[in-house]
Amino acid sequence: MKHRGRHRRRRRGAALRAVLTGTALALTAAATLISASQAEVAEDPGPLKPLTSRADTGPLRLQEHLVPARTLDRLATAMGVPVGVDTVLQSADRNLREGADCSAADRASLPVDPAAARAYCWDPADTADGAWRPASVTTSGDAADDGVWGTHRVVLAGWTHSTAAGRPGERGLARVALVDADDSAHLSYRWVLLVVPVDGGRDYRGLASGVSGMVWYDNKLLVTTTAGSADALYVYDLDRIQRTTVDAPAVGRVPGGWSADGYGYVLPAVGSYRFTAGRCAPSGPPCPGALALDRGTAPDSLVAAEWTAPGEDRHARLWRYAFDTDPARPGLLATDAAGRADPVEAYRTRADGIRGVLSYRRAGSDRPSWYVGRLPDAQDGHGGLWRQDTAGAGAARCGADASDRCWAQGAGSLSYWQETGEVWSLSDRMLFALPLAAFDHALD
Repeated sequence: MKHRGRHRRRRRGAALRAVLTGTALALTAAATLISASQAEVAEDPGPLKPLTSRADTGPLRLQEHLVPARTLDRLATAMGVPVGVDTVLQSADRNLREGADCSAADRASLPVDPAAARAYCWDPADTADGAWRPASVTTSGDAADDGVWGTHRVVLAGWTHSTAAGRPGERGLARVALVDADDSAHLSYRWVLLVVPVDGGRDYRGLASGVSGMVWYDNKLLVTTTAGSADALYVYDLDRIQRTTVDAPAVGRVPGGWSADGYGYVLPAVGSYRFTAGRCAPSGPPCPGALALDRGTAPDSLVAAEWTAPGEDRHARLWRYAFDTDPARPGLLATDAAGRADPVEAYRTRADGIRGVLSYRRAGSDRPSWYVGRLPDAQDGHGGLWRQDTAGAGAARCGADASDRCWAQGAGSLSYWQETGEVWSLSDRMLFALPLAAFDHALD
């Protein structure tokens, strides 16, 4: 109880800082808003179209594949007793800087409207060469009702390595920053590399996949995979983080122990979900591009958005799966006796380039609102933020020409921290947060 009270005092103390910082960030972002000649107003995606026929929902069915317990136990026996999130945060070796201490280029990547209340830039060592890019975010507000995991308030940020830059051994890999968010003025973090057990747990390989969407629910972390992968989602257990023992460029078992290309920790996958209809394709199962948690449903649900390229003449799908309520299956999707997970709700949208998604039932509304963050057609500059339901759509507008390019630059996924009322997201350069109420104010 004491540490929760301490968090409340910190939040009250941070409130004034958030107002002052948010004002400065908004002014910086607005000052760099693209000119009217460069601005573009995207086509209104209109109302959501419910998908109810078996022909429409069948391609969304998932098959669960869990890694055998003996495989995970063999790996743990060889590598040592797994550790949890607290242990990793106690060894945090990087710091995030508050927005006022970040460069003008960093701040220019933030949303114009709604503006970030607070924002942070990463350690320069992680952004210097541009090979690694942040794309997804989730928090302990998703994982637990009170927003605290172990003894910390935590933000997780998923990064993907470019396949065309940096050292060959890193290309295409995925890592997660575990961020200690106890004190909003002093965030620190430590990297964990995502891996997949192979050879029955005698070795592991790096997860060679983009992680554009990510949700932490209970002790499980669900992440999206690269388009075309046989797996739609990978599942990780945050109680099964393993220490590495050898600092070498290889990933996996090496002479003398275990290596992860210099990372001190790895997180082995414990399962995956595959579409029963095959790999994602325009005419078949969707390629999941964004994920979020919705605690406003019963049971809680995993929300997903299909990735379609900006400007592509193809309508994306939005859908959700229920989480299992069986205490023996924490953090896993609800499945039938054959291990299949069916969507409990699905829609078609004319929105494209979706990089972030949220579903939230506003007070007084008889239907959930779906918020989508979109990349612009040119895939550069600021993106758009839209709210949709079955009645229509609306966008955040800014500038003299009422452009919809008001959202973050290269924006990533969205995560709603219910206890604090904040939405967390990322630009291509910064981590930031703002009240969900600011979304609706801008969209109204």
